[in-house]
Amino acid sequence: MESTQFDVLIVGAGISGIGMAYWLQERCPNKRFAVLEARETIGGTWSLFQYPGIRSDSDMFTFGYRFKPWTNPQSLSAGTDILSYLQDTIDENNLGQYIHYQHKMKSANWSDEDQRWQLQVDTPDGVQQWDCQFLSVCTGYYNYKEAHRPSFQGEEDFKGPIVIPQFWPKDLDYKGKKIAVVGSGATAVTLVPAMADSGAEQVTMIQRSPTYIMNLPNRNQLFIWFKKVLPISWAYRLARWQNISLQMISFGLSKLFPRFMKRTIMKEAAKQLPAGYPVDKHFNPKYNPWDQRLCVVPDGDLFQTISDGKAEVVTDTISHFTPNGIITNSGEEVEADIIVLATGLKIQVLGGADLTINGAAVPFNQAMIYKGMMVSGVPNLIYAFGYTNASWTLKVDLTANYLCKLLQHMDRNNYTVVQPIKEGQESEEDFLNLSSGYIQRAKEVLPKQGARRPWRTYQSYLVDMMATRWGSVKDRWLAFK
Repeated sequence: MESTQFDVLIVGAGISGIGMAYWLQERCPNKRFAVLEARETIGGTWSLFQYPGIRSDSDMFTFGYRFKPWTNPQSLSAGTDILSYLQDTIDENNLGQYIHYQHKMKSANWSDEDQRWQLQVDTPDGVQQWDCQFLSVCTGYYNYKEAHRPSFQGEEDFKGPIVIPQFWPKDLDYKGKKIAVVGSGATAVTLVPAMADSGAEQVTMIQRSPTYIMNLPNRNQLFIWFKKVLPISWAYRLARWQNISLQMISFGLSKLFPRFMKRTIMKEAAKQLPAGYPVDKHFNPKYNPWDQRLCVVPDGDLFQTISDGKAEVVTDTISHFTPNGIITNSGEEVEADIIVLATGLKIQVLGGADLTINGAAVPFNQAMIYKGMMVSGVPNLIYAFGYTNASWTLKVDLTANYLCKLLQHMDRNNYTVVQPIKEGQESEEDFLNLSSGYIQRAKEVLPKQGARRPWRTYQSYLVDMMATRWGSVKDRWLAFK
């Protein structure tokens, strides 16, 4: 069995892993590192998902990297454009030399005796052992091989295909067909206008309960103006901070004045829908804004599709499937030739790998997260986990820079091991404070957060930036050896 030793191993070559590799190369040129990618290509979500209309649900001026300007004025961009952006990042910075494809981490064991991580990695040449001093987990947070797939009575009677967006069939022909999309999250609100505008006869979104949906103009006019008078790097930086500020203001107002924000969002939806449309029924969630993620639609495309009569929304629970579609519990029949189950993701931590310390399993769901990126009681491990209320990449950037800062501190002081200690900080508070179904279903696998810093996950870029970029590495919760 081959043994390959590194200072840092990055697991995953999606947007998190590529960003981590860039900052390690930039800030820690003395470190030997590699990126292990389980699939045959980079990109994670953006190469895996192939459903119609796949795009970002965060604006690209904050979803893009801090170090590489997003030059397209389009804010919510197609998955293919994002994948090209990631490939350009790799090519421009010569990061491809670090990526090992079809290398899947099956397990990782920390050895106190060796003071290193020992990974069992599936490769085209069989299982190999890869060792590292520091492990950087950039696998995202959901299962690539399995989606959340509820079963419905009478599914076997339906005569058409039942499709899961995560595994979209390349040969699916839906032109001229009636489509029922079950779900109301980011995937559903992307699919409905995309399919309606590309040949479907009629698209119906069946939702158990409404979601907050906001319109976002899909061309950043401020960025366009800035580009005319400033270098592209400055234009991008200013547009980025404009959007970061708007995100923070929107989230803050939603928490401080939820009724006001609820009314505002619903009024904006009503303006874009036909007169007399039952907004209160289909776009009035039972929860407050940002208790779950808001959905953003570019240039109001979902509302426009509904106004044009190409799509409709049914708010009800499902009774059963029939040969020709779906019957709701109120007795309404939705005719369909194809049913799409956009019913959510299935959360998975560590990419499904087993994590042990000296051969003993780590109870990940009982651990607490330090600064939103390190795991209590686990040595030399950093987890790239993005924001739930803002662009994922904002937190990933801070996490990567914090790791570089931590490694530099350890080198200066001749430390080889660091781990967060949670003594006196027991908590049962969920790490992710959303009421979304996919988060609630994952309570048994996700770790916890504490009542105060550094164990509190604030979901605030400004707070985290001050703590990680300018704050001291040393504190009483980190134990160095």
